[in-house]
Amino acid sequence: MNNYIGLPEKGIGVREEDLDWAIYHHIPENGGVTTDDLAASTGLECALIDASLERLERYLLIRRAGETVRLLTIQESLIECQCRHTPDLPFVIENGVIKAKRSEE
Repeated sequence: MNNYIGLPEKGIGVREEDLDWAIYHHIPENGGVTTDDLAASTGLECALIDASLERLERYLLIRRAGETVRLLTIQESLIECQCRHTPDLPFVIENGVIKAKRSEE
């Protein structure tokens, strides 16, 4: 997929990971930002931003709640990673809440 900063005719083509990195750095360390604010601060189309945010969320770098986006701390990212890749943990995280897994009887 070709992503362009600016108009495709005059813009600079960038790789998805470079675009993701640029958007990631427009999210404040403390607090959140909306997708519209990211579009205003980066000058990119909302469709490009949404695709990038989906990848960043899949890579456990951000969390979205409605239109608000926030960075995950290193600790949150590590816990989410462990939960995702260790199916036999005695707990799950649902919407930011840690819950004990129900024993299946």
